Amino acid sequence: MIYPTINDLSKGEYNRYEIALATAKCARMITNEYAHQREEAESAAAAKETDKPVNALIDKEVRDEKAVKIAISRIYAGKYHIVHKDPAEQEKAELEILEGLRRKYDEMYEYPSMSFMKDADEDAAEDEDLDADIDESADEDSEEI
Repeated sequence: MIYPTINDLSKGEYNRYEIALATAKCARMITNEYAHQREEAESAAAAKETDKPVNALIDKEVRDEKAVKIAISRIYAGKYHIVHKDPAEQEKAELEILEGLRRKYDEMYEYPSMSFMKDADEDAAEDEDLDADIDESADEDSEEI
């Protein structure tokens, strides 16, 4: 069991869902912190800037502990605070994030012209004509058993 408990973390102010979301967000931040430190350590080691191994250049807490456990301990210690937002403000912020992700996705995957769709439709129409011909001939040549 992880200490502190949910009741210790909530302090009567937050429900379990809010604590779970806050913990997940903090754990994501800690994981990103670890990835950033690891990247810097690997580039320093590759450039021969240090004689230390890569693991020695990464913060021990981030390197050795699980991100969720660190997040829970940091929330309990008061290093991270759960902030309540107005629902309308929260929805607006989420829509802005989604719009930004959509634009980024569209930039990454520029769609080619849709001319290939016309070719596919024509091919499908030809296939249907062939299927109809095959079905008709199958009825004429078939024997009852």
